[in-house]
Amino acid sequence: MAAAAAARSQQGDDEAPPLYKEASAPVEARVRDLLGRMTLREKAAQMAQIERTVASPRALTELAAGSVLNGGGSAPHDRASPADWAHMVDGMQRLALSSRLAVPILFGTDAVHGHSNVYGATIFPHNVGLGASRDVDLARKIGEATALEVRATGIHWAFAPCVAVCRDPRWGRCYESYSEDPEIVRSLTTIVTGLQGQPPADHPHGYPFLASARENVLACAKHFVGDGGTHKGVNEGNTICSYEDLEGIHMLPYPDCIAQGVATVMASYSQWNGVPLHASRYLLIDVLKGKLGFKGFVVSDWEAVDRLCEPREPRGSDYRNCIALCVNAGVDMIMIPYRFEKFLEDIVSSVTAGEIPMSRIDDAVERILRVKFISGVFEHPFSDPSLLNIVGCKEHRLLAREAVRKSLVLLKNGKIQTEPFLPLAKNVKRILVAGLHADNIGYQCGGWTIKWSGGNGKITIGTSILEAIKESLGVETEVVYEEFPTEATIESAEFSYAVVVVGEVPYVEGSGDRTDLSIPFDGSPLITRVASKIPTLVIVISGRPLLIEPQVLEKTDALVAAWLPGTEGMGIADCLFGDHDFVGTLPVTWLRSMDQLPINVGDADYDPLFPFGYGLKTFSKC
Repeated sequence: MAAAAAARSQQGDDEAPPLYKEASAPVEARVRDLLGRMTLREKAAQMAQIERTVASPRALTELAAGSVLNGGGSAPHDRASPADWAHMVDGMQRLALSSRLAVPILFGTDAVHGHSNVYGATIFPHNVGLGASRDVDLARKIGEATALEVRATGIHWAFAPCVAVCRDPRWGRCYESYSEDPEIVRSLTTIVTGLQGQPPADHPHGYPFLASARENVLACAKHFVGDGGTHKGVNEGNTICSYEDLEGIHMLPYPDCIAQGVATVMASYSQWNGVPLHASRYLLIDVLKGKLGFKGFVVSDWEAVDRLCEPREPRGSDYRNCIALCVNAGVDMIMIPYRFEKFLEDIVSSVTAGEIPMSRIDDAVERILRVKFISGVFEHPFSDPSLLNIVGCKEHRLLAREAVRKSLVLLKNGKIQTEPFLPLAKNVKRILVAGLHADNIGYQCGGWTIKWSGGNGKITIGTSILEAIKESLGVETEVVYEEFPTEATIESAEFSYAVVVVGEVPYVEGSGDRTDLSIPFDGSPLITRVASKIPTLVIVISGRPLLIEPQVLEKTDALVAAWLPGTEGMGIADCLFGDHDFVGTLPVTWLRSMDQLPINVGDADYDPLFPFGYGLKTFSKC
């Protein structure tokens, strides 16, 4: 290899391709060769991730930005097709390949429960629902399906999975956590292998891995570390605990991700004992890269550098210091996302002034280039049109339907122990369906779906719970649907039973933080009004347990926690009508009152409404 490199050097770069462009060369040799050809500004550009709306020809060709992402809800246009997405990404890649060194970009997206920014993609249950399933093979298959749909649009990198351990349901991202139990979270990191492929048995520990540039995408374990344990569940808040507790609860899933060759790790907005994670050299360099042996790259969260600056607005001269603080702490790629040229100017001047060591820049760019080479993007920079039809395909929707079935938790089934209420009878004349969530794909999917914060109504292709019920019952049964049924409707006394679907509106991050977990939209009064007159099943659509008062629970005949099931409402009907049994069990503790929070299994005074791990079968008595 050394002789070949020397011969190339003698011949000159115009007579033979540089080593970094040779697919057969060892990855580390390619990394060193390319790094040695880069100017400081080009290295700094590789460390930048910019939003697609600022990915101009100047940014990609002249300045050679290293990565592009689409923010939540940022799409080529409304209801853009998979082909539209692929065309956009490929166009950006052509610009990047026109730069001096022709280094391709990595394009990243928040595919956190399917390719959820893309209209018509398969939307799987959010992580809390998968936690209820306890099905590690299912998680892997969801990763595989998501990877194919992401690849179809030309995108290389999914910002998933979130492996937070949610210890307080007041946190607005609790639905992105599989469980309050770190062992369940650990077990479901199999989604990493689903996304990236299965590394061989002799794969070097901590080294990033990708099996196929056609069928797999780079994964991102997030948010390192402690984001699910902040005081009072405040998003971007402070996790106050010993290192032993941090390691034994919140860090526990990361070695599992690293063992599967996870390519990237995203730092958390939150703090550990008052120190922002984006500024924690100890946790990012000493622990993650040192003790845990992670050899991929660390990416910042959206505008996290700005969050290190106080006050955040107006953004002034302190921005440069915040960049230095973040980079010196061990963050390799900065999700800027808009101020690319300011970032380049500040990072170059910081290195020149000795505020950031050149060794830290080289380490960051080595890690980024390592992931780019293992990703195959140098050899396969563009999308594969033959994959386009796989987005939202029948096979993936059937997998999502299975995931919905397995995520449902039956919490109550009958007022009398000897008379279970479920399964619901199909051969009845008339039923009532009520609640804002019964016929609303947007509410069913939750946040991170089409738009950053989710949406209301038919925001993408899918089957609502109401549609699933109607399809299951057939034309002989009259289904009356009223979001808020009138007294006249309820009093008609002509219904065999009612299905009331209540829950939360979609939310993300801090907008989802709650100090009151009562059922929104007067859900409890609605349940009480209907259940007082009609035998009633209640379905709760939520990203976390909600408060259910004793008198409300007493009046209901059956209660199902459906979490945020995604687009495939038929999975709910499958269990309601007895075609499949309920198998899900609670991945989190169901609180009795707000005064109990935080409440987790193992607490000395543990007295929940429903305990962690609770879940009935269809014919169980309660």
